[in-house]
Amino acid sequence: MQIQNYSSTLSGRLTVAFIVALLSLNTSFAQQQKSLAYEWKIDNAADQRSAAETNSAGKVKVTFLLINKTGASILGTDWGIYLNAVKKPKLKPSTALMYDIKQINGDLHYIYPNKNFRELAPGGTHEMEFIIPDIRNYTELPSGFYLVKKDNPEKGFPLTDLSEKPGTIEPAIAKTSFLNNTKIQDLKEEKLVRVFPTPVSYKEVKGTFEINSKTAIIPDHAFSAEAILLQKDLQNLLAAQLVVDEAQTEKTALKRNGNKNTIILRKDTALGKAYTLNVSAQHIVICSGEVSGIFYGIQSLKTLLDPEYYTNRSQKIKVQGVAILDSARFQHRSLLMDVARNFLPKQEVIKTLDLMALYKLNVLHFHLNDDEGWRIEIPGLPELTEIGSKRGYTTQPHQMLPPSYGSGPDVNNPAGSGFYNRADFREILQYATARHIKVIPEIETPGHARAAIKSMDARYAKYIALGDTAEANRYLLRDLNDKSSYRSVQGWNDNVINVAMPSTYRFLEKVTTEIVKIYREANAPLETIHMGGDEVPVGVWINSPLVKNLQQAEPTLKDADDLWRYYFNKTNDILKAHQLYLYGWEEVDLKHIMVAGRRKLVPDLLLQGKNYQVDVWNNIIGTGAEDLAYRLANNGFRVVLSNVTNMYLDMAYNQSFNEHGMNWAGFVDIDKPFNFIPFDYYKSITENEMAEPVSQEFFRNKDTLQAVNRKNIAGLQAALWSETITDTLTFEYLLLPKLLAFAERSWAQHPKWASEQTHTLNSALYHKAWSEFIHVTGKRELPRLEHYHNGYSYRIPEPGVWLKEGSIHANVQFPEMIIRYTTDGSVPDENSKIYSQPVTERGTLSFKVFTKTGRSGKTVVIVNQP
Repeated sequence: MQIQNYSSTLSGRLTVAFIVALLSLNTSFAQQQKSLAYEWKIDNAADQRSAAETNSAGKVKVTFLLINKTGASILGTDWGIYLNAVKKPKLKPSTALMYDIKQINGDLHYIYPNKNFRELAPGGTHEMEFIIPDIRNYTELPSGFYLVKKDNPEKGFPLTDLSEKPGTIEPAIAKTSFLNNTKIQDLKEEKLVRVFPTPVSYKEVKGTFEINSKTAIIPDHAFSAEAILLQKDLQNLLAAQLVVDEAQTEKTALKRNGNKNTIILRKDTALGKAYTLNVSAQHIVICSGEVSGIFYGIQSLKTLLDPEYYTNRSQKIKVQGVAILDSARFQHRSLLMDVARNFLPKQEVIKTLDLMALYKLNVLHFHLNDDEGWRIEIPGLPELTEIGSKRGYTTQPHQMLPPSYGSGPDVNNPAGSGFYNRADFREILQYATARHIKVIPEIETPGHARAAIKSMDARYAKYIALGDTAEANRYLLRDLNDKSSYRSVQGWNDNVINVAMPSTYRFLEKVTTEIVKIYREANAPLETIHMGGDEVPVGVWINSPLVKNLQQAEPTLKDADDLWRYYFNKTNDILKAHQLYLYGWEEVDLKHIMVAGRRKLVPDLLLQGKNYQVDVWNNIIGTGAEDLAYRLANNGFRVVLSNVTNMYLDMAYNQSFNEHGMNWAGFVDIDKPFNFIPFDYYKSITENEMAEPVSQEFFRNKDTLQAVNRKNIAGLQAALWSETITDTLTFEYLLLPKLLAFAERSWAQHPKWASEQTHTLNSALYHKAWSEFIHVTGKRELPRLEHYHNGYSYRIPEPGVWLKEGSIHANVQFPEMIIRYTTDGSVPDENSKIYSQPVTERGTLSFKVFTKTGRSGKTVVIVNQP
């Protein structure tokens, strides 16, 4: 799923100033709110270099300036500052003389003055220098700072971040972008396939159809719901509502409408799940044997329309004549949406479902719980949302979870706190079902379960206080006498459910039962619940008395692997009782063996035939897991390819220090999902997580997917984890346009370029296909998404810029976007010069990409010396 295997390409040292001004530690809270602030300062030289150029030691020096602007000295050690840091910060020896720092749990840390703290006189400054190992971009800087005083321990005073949001991309990155953009061929729009994702067969024919206020929609009775959705879609584009004519027969309806100007939704059982879309001057006819096929034919019709029609309502819409036959390559086309680490509101989920539907994705993998949050109401277990859905600062036990990922002390922070009640979740399910999207809920266990564990601890305390021991223990998830010591990869030491306790399985049964009820109420399909199963750290359960009792009762349970299998056997039994199959992360199907003195995960052949399905994310170069998905599939396990190298959308787009996103598994731009080759993904991999080149020779001894086992690849999944996502704009920035590339790869048929045996991504066929995709995206889909469902805040690329022999050359990835520039170093705006040819002006020049609607991306600053 999600591992933070941090390493660095940084070289040299990058100095960042962290400034905190305390007007008074003794003023009122209202005054302190105004006075507590900080700012990151990055030196200009570093800002002109990429993360790959900056730092040979793999460390960044972060200076925290504590400034006393009060009229009195600051004395004593009765205060401290909490912060979140995904990379464990350390103090330089000079700072450690007066301050200490400790990890509280997870990513929460605490820095405080020690006994050597000297007086901070009025106007004085103390520097606290952090060393943050292996930092690669600004999103890994500490965040969520708040101050707590010992004489007011119940209040956390947040520090305001005064930093400007990073808005530049380094010249080295811009040069790489320029060279990549030169490989994009210029194509005329009339040469493009006008339907997206690419259909199996596409042919333009003579004639156009005109949709106007007199157009009638004539559906087969089985397709009435799809006709209503089409009616609503077209009403958003037309200044009229079309009639849905449901006569006894299509012939009758056609006669009533003069045998012309109709959109026909016709049943053709011979097509099965495939569909045809035929547009002539008289009719639009969509045929399929299944309701889903009709729905996908309608989505193709929507992308066939010129994007201009999505800008304003029109009196009529002209539709190009086409003949299309189409069907999906993979039946499982999934987007994982993480709302546990940071929460996203219901309306953003709805908006994402509309996006998925338009591009024919059919599975929402809904990551509803983790260490940092529980996001779904479960009747009978109110503590899950009363405690587990909230994050904030408190000294009181069993009230809320601690701040994580910069959510700060305020429990009302919308990213840290929130959940979907039953009505919300039912609405999401109904909306998805109407659009042929299955929602697979994930209840992450037994690891990544701290929110659930702490919620059930609160429940235990409540009933103990009432004297009801039996009820207190009913759903408890940890052995109260467990002395096991461990630390998860995200830093938690108390986030794993105890697998020996009967109460654990009562909890799982209760949660499963209530989820099944909600789906039934929503009339939504439910075939599985994703039960997680990844990243349980070494050391769990070792010193649990209850685990030892279980092992004595069942001597076959000798080690963690045996306990693991025991847990998922019982979990599987719970799901089977509800007619559900078990779905989880890859480790559900794995066991550990020792190879050359090292633990290695291999397929657990004892689980063959269990009907488990797993997401396999780990194919990181050098881990030994590069071929894990194929090893599982070759052994008969059903696999969804969720490869981190190509389909983890939360990875930053590039190596820039100022680019948002994670980077522990490398960098994922729009090309990575596009060039993914599901049945031979080694050919998709050109670099490791450090962005260093990887030769195809590296994969020579890796398992390949046997042709007979391709049937075990159930589909593909893109994942968008939310550690760095604190608002909907950032969510959409990381999601788009990457999701378009993923939609193409999961729906469209195996491309010809993917069958070439050598240098696949350097072939002429690949560059042609890539150019076509870029043009379709830039000329049709991104302009559409400016307005579809009120518009999506997709990422606008940085300009490609190269200073060559005194001239500055620039280009842009997507055609029809505009490059503007200034020659005085200022940030370009909509009135700045438009780039049309190499620029020879000297001085500090700034370049920026704009859309036709005026939105813009990050700036590239180039110093052109005389």
